[in-house]
Amino acid sequence: MQASSKKITDLFGIEKPIIQAGMIWTSGWRLASAVSNAGGLGMLGSGSMYPHILLEHIQKYKQTSSKPFAVNLPLLYTDIDKHIKTIIDEQVPIVFSSAGNPKTYTSLLKQHGIKVVHVVSSSKFALKAQDAGCDAVVAEGFEAGGHNGREETTTMVLIPAVCEKVSIPVIAAGGIATGRQMLAAMVLGASAVQIGSRFVASPEASSHINFKNAVLDAQEGDTILSLKELTPVRLLKNEFYNKVEAAYAECANKETLASLLGKGRAKLGMFEGNLQDGELEIGQVSSIIHQLKPAKEIVEEIWNEYNTLKNAMV
Repeated sequence: MQASSKKITDLFGIEKPIIQAGMIWTSGWRLASAVSNAGGLGMLGSGSMYPHILLEHIQKYKQTSSKPFAVNLPLLYTDIDKHIKTIIDEQVPIVFSSAGNPKTYTSLLKQHGIKVVHVVSSSKFALKAQDAGCDAVVAEGFEAGGHNGREETTTMVLIPAVCEKVSIPVIAAGGIATGRQMLAAMVLGASAVQIGSRFVASPEASSHINFKNAVLDAQEGDTILSLKELTPVRLLKNEFYNKVEAAYAECANKETLASLLGKGRAKLGMFEGNLQDGELEIGQVSSIIHQLKPAKEIVEEIWNEYNTLKNAMV
């Protein structure tokens, strides 16, 4: 049975249960404001921002939209305390935390009236997020781009499993780029969807045009989940990926893989456009993304297709 999307639209004060993921090097103020102004929930990806850059993006967002927005907050970020201070000082209404223990900051953020959502890859972690006081969870299947769960649980399996365990709203993520896929997630019990890869292919995304074009050219099988010994990440196959594979063939240890990855690899590929040596983080659904479109059109296209198909089921 389809879950009520009102759980999320009422919780966040938005019109459509469509949430734009806070992707590193991609989710800046232009994309976030375009999605929020279209009725969804825009999100800033603070994981690739220095503290003063996050402040700048929040302030620019507020100049271009009066709608609710969120900040994605990877809990392993080096300057996390500075980001927390900025979020509180700037009265950010919603935080999506990830990559860490939700207990660390949830109570502090909620004391300041901030809604908190945590990204999980299993029912076990969903329960921990609920116990920590989170208002909702994002259940992200292994199809998703970027950093991912080690369990490799697919979205179709993960969503009903998490919905069965928790009483807070569940937001589906991983492998969703169309209204048809959104409807499937909602039928499985999700109250909303979080979409990343589809918004990469938009003019408002801050990622490099070379990366956007690589996403449009991606075919089935062109992405892979790798580097589990560090932090699992789904990326497009390229020369960097080939070097990782060669290292695995030589039974490289964790330290060797970390040295190969180095620092700034994602920035090099996604933001600076080096398609050979950069880390190109994107989801499996990239293989069905064929056109660069404004974020507003993407939201409307997904929403209209979702409603058309949902109404046809009645």
